[in-house]
Amino acid sequence: VQLQASGGGLVQAGGSMRLSCAASGRSFGNYGLGWFRQAPGKEREFVAGIAWSGGSTYYLDSVRGRFTISRDNGKNTMYLQMNSLKPEDTAVYYCAADWHGWGYRTAHYEYWGQGTQVTVSS
Repeated sequence: VQLQASGGGLVQAGGSMRLSCAASGRSFGNYGLGWFRQAPGKEREFVAGIAWSGGSTYYLDSVRGRFTISRDNGKNTMYLQMNSLKPEDTAVYYCAADWHGWGYRTAHYEYWGQGTQVTVSS
């Protein structure tokens, strides 16, 4: 599976942005997916995860209620809708996939996208 993240950019605090992660390869619908982010000088952290069916979703506490993860298996694409953005959301956002389902840890995932920069100005 190859992943391509897109949709990042510059937005003012309180604004919204939608990230996309397009996948190529077979059996996209069988993979657990996740979004991670990495701010300068910090470790990469889990943001959101979604099960293969899309029926179960999981969030970092600080984004729950503001971010929504979703997937369209027919389009081989995952999304992260980000609302009420804050300056502390500024980071490079990465999408990830794994045959064994979603997980909180970076080590869980076999496949990674290249990252897309999200910058939230105050």
